[in-house]
Amino acid sequence: MAGPYPNGPKPARLTPGRIGLYAFLIVAALFFLLPLYTMVVTSLKSMDEIRLGQIFALPAKLDFSAWATAWSGACMGTVCVGIRSGFWNSVAITLPAVALSVFIGAVNGYALSLWRPRGANLLFGLLMAGGLIPYQIFLYPMVRVMANVELYNSLAGIILVHVIFGLPLVTLLFRNYFVSVPEELCKAARVDGAGFWRIFFEIMLPIAVPMVVVVSMLQFTGIWNDFLLGLVFAGRDNLPMTVQLNNIVNTTMGERTYNVNMAATILTAIVPLAIYFLSGRWFVRGIAAGAVKG
Repeated sequence: MAGPYPNGPKPARLTPGRIGLYAFLIVAALFFLLPLYTMVVTSLKSMDEIRLGQIFALPAKLDFSAWATAWSGACMGTVCVGIRSGFWNSVAITLPAVALSVFIGAVNGYALSLWRPRGANLLFGLLMAGGLIPYQIFLYPMVRVMANVELYNSLAGIILVHVIFGLPLVTLLFRNYFVSVPEELCKAARVDGAGFWRIFFEIMLPIAVPMVVVVSMLQFTGIWNDFLLGLVFAGRDNLPMTVQLNNIVNTTMGERTYNVNMAATILTAIVPLAIYFLSGRWFVRGIAAGAVKG
């Protein structure tokens, strides 16, 4: 005998707890989206309209000139070239730094997952603690080392710095992922004649694709949004987008163009936001897989 809902399960009741949950989620979304809304509408207004002080009002007429100025004409001191060069500098810094740190961290994590001596958990705990030490503490020694090897104020130098500071966390995440893989899988591969690298590339790395996505997103976001390391190590010709954004916003010559500043801020943040929106499902799957395996 068919039930009262033959086409599916009975719909959930709208309980007070569910109403409270939805209300909290809506308020939280509005809280985090309100600054973004303000930035977008301000970037689409003219300066005459901004001076009216109605920051939450929609623009009377869409004006994209601030976006064009932010990209190729905004001033950093006396130089008015926009944030375009900083975008390409950030791309040149972030992509190789992410690729190197993820690859080296995956190899390290795989190697450490095979090495299980007594006291290994204490060792990995110390590794995690070392990765959580604020990197500001290491700035001066790193500057001296990079200067001695002639990599200070260079593209290769800032890439190397990001790889070094990202490796502890990346290595630990991969190690915790690989350590739960059944040992019989690797033993069977060794019996078939596979060595360290063949097992890594043909077995372990394909298994760890969700974790590769998670680590890549974490590294990409951290490196792209970095300000301090780029300011200290990149050099004047390789300044990332965040440093150039700071220079644009803090330029005090002439009128302070809030619409240009807002447009430049959105342009700086749009790449990591797009990556999260496009890869969000993979990120959640990787986090869940890591939580189950760890």
